[in-house]
Amino acid sequence: MRYISTRGKADPKAFKDILLEGLASDGGLYMPETYPQMDLNSLKGASYTDVALSVLAPFADDVPFWVLRNIVTETYTADNFCSRDIAPLKWLEPGLALLQLANGPTLAFKDLALQPLAALMEYALEEKSENLNILGATSGDTGSAAAYAVRGKECLRLFMLSPYGRMSRFQQMQMYTLNEPNIHNLVVNGTFDDCQAVVKEVNADADFKKQYKLGAVNSINWARIAAQVVYYVYAYLKAAKRVGDKVVFAVPSGNFGNALSAYIAKRMGLPIAIVVCTNENDVLDEFFRTGIYRVRKGVEVKVTSSPSMDIAAASNFERLIFDLVERDPRVVIAAWEELSKNGEFDFGQLDAGAPYDITSSSTTEEEVLDTIRKVHDKYKIIIDPHTAVAMKIGEDYRQFGYPVVVAETAQPAKFADTIREALGFEAPVPAGYEGLADLPEHTTRIDPDAAAVKEFIAAHVN
Repeated sequence: MRYISTRGKADPKAFKDILLEGLASDGGLYMPETYPQMDLNSLKGASYTDVALSVLAPFADDVPFWVLRNIVTETYTADNFCSRDIAPLKWLEPGLALLQLANGPTLAFKDLALQPLAALMEYALEEKSENLNILGATSGDTGSAAAYAVRGKECLRLFMLSPYGRMSRFQQMQMYTLNEPNIHNLVVNGTFDDCQAVVKEVNADADFKKQYKLGAVNSINWARIAAQVVYYVYAYLKAAKRVGDKVVFAVPSGNFGNALSAYIAKRMGLPIAIVVCTNENDVLDEFFRTGIYRVRKGVEVKVTSSPSMDIAAASNFERLIFDLVERDPRVVIAAWEELSKNGEFDFGQLDAGAPYDITSSSTTEEEVLDTIRKVHDKYKIIIDPHTAVAMKIGEDYRQFGYPVVVAETAQPAKFADTIREALGFEAPVPAGYEGLADLPEHTTRIDPDAAAVKEFIAAHVN
């Protein structure tokens, strides 16, 4: 398998090369040259580990199968994810299920991809006798999931940017209380999009990136997208009565990484429909409704109860556009040049997602709170606000007669204020996390300035 850039100017590369690189040298995002096709019938009844191997092996064909098998087997354990199913499918009632993705070490869906990603990186680096400095930005759960994945790994060093005051208290405590020599939390005086812009600017400096060996663990890293494909395949096989039946996935969407993984699963042969679910920051919903992709200005980004979806621009969206324009990098480059100049591009009045059965919708803050209340009253469970966004929208799709699976984002305890506002009490804190508030935090405040971040990295690389 070779990987090509959405901008078309970087040389094709193998999996282990893009695993450690992040953004392509031309500023684009890596995509596989082709999508391998799955034999779903052979996977019926398979374990999560078996499904993971079947999905990941074609993408990582330069990793020995026994190495990949060991990584997958050692990552996806009942101890690590609190269930032998790893990603259990909980039926709330006939035709409506919750895909439980938030049982990993940091209680968020991102653990399912970041845990094997860090292990794969460690393998590739040890093989080369090299180290890697990971630079990333987080709007909530990516930071802690990345930190827990790389802690203790001698060949990996993490520099994670997060927006000051824009995450829940639990999310901050999870990240900031880790006291590990290879983890650096840079708290930025700005929004998540400011953080993301800094990361892109630093990565655009090819000389600095090469000198300090920068890599990425956020969803611009293709390996993370591939690892998230696994739970869609696994859930489909649980939800469909027969292989070939359609299942609808309602996916909470911010940076478009999770929804993109569902889309990749569909291109690999999964017969699913995808509903891109956004909060009041409806960049993606606007595109799928109108064909217009319009980046929001910083002041336009609303602070909501679902911070991982409070984004001005979706960093993974370029990958979908690449496919929508039949993989013509000239069209992609032109679109992003227009985006840079005018703040938007217009694909015309078209059903942008129709070729791939993608639709979208958005919710209000009031609807999110109301959904948390209704789900608790009806099903006696508590869901986090991101999951509530998808639950509200997903229920509207039941009218079409297909099973609807709502993808969970995180444990509700991570959003205590919102749960208290909706239900009048806080969600219980899972065992083992009760003492986070008593631990000291380890952070560095910094301005949203690429030069300042470069200076910090240079000073903390041995």
